Amino acid sequence: MAKEKDYTDLLENLRFELHRGSLVLAVLSLLQNEAYGYALKQQLAQGNLEINEGTLYPLLRRLESQALLDSEWRVIDEARPRRYYKINELGSRVLADLSLEWKSISQAVNGLLD
Repeated sequence: MAKEKDYTDLLENLRFELHRGSLVLAVLSLLQNEAYGYALKQQLAQGNLEINEGTLYPLLRRLESQALLDSEWRVIDEARPRRYYKINELGSRVLADLSLEWKSISQAVNGLLD
């Protein structure tokens, strides 16, 4: 039988994988409205999807490199420059298709869990 620490580590890793798989969909959905990284992090937290900066910013860069997001640097009210992100046309198409896939998978998994 696994030690409690081994079980805790295993469960945490599996939770992370499950969480990570849903973040792309959540981020694309939220970026239908332009946002900068920290504001996006707060929006995700309000939706009970906690994410640390070490995960969020690489994800944003990856989505941008995949041509799903556009971004630009801005200085507002003489504050530090912030990079603002927004989903683009290709990202919107991907979001629509991933949303359908998510709903199908969710329905199937919920059926299995019941």
